[in-house]
Amino acid sequence: MTPRKRTELRHPLSLPVTHLLLALADGARHGYAIKQAVEERSGGEIRLGPGTLYEALQRLEDAGYIEEESARDDPRDGQEAQRRYYRLTTDGWAVLRTEIRHLARMVDHARAHARLRRASLI
Repeated sequence: MTPRKRTELRHPLSLPVTHLLLALADGARHGYAIKQAVEERSGGEIRLGPGTLYEALQRLEDAGYIEEESARDDPRDGQEAQRRYYRLTTDGWAVLRTEIRHLARMVDHARAHARLRRASLI
């Protein structure tokens, strides 16, 4: 079988996708738990609908940034047995670090801007 070609994603990643990767930094999660973590971390400003969430998960998996974790050994119930859990890959960790550094540089530049400091925006 021919190995699948990885999808190339445009960088920097969108803020919702970066939040999604950040949610997986805490460990493997299923889709709904990822959605909840993103909404909580963003203070409710980023809301992922099911289509957006699962499309992003598929693109990240195709890019090799996340992978589906093996099935849970002892699911608590039938719904738990059907859930797909995702985790960051080594490449996913590297991309997340790069995205966080990119955001940190942007915030540093904003903090250094006198007009923004005076306006108490940061």
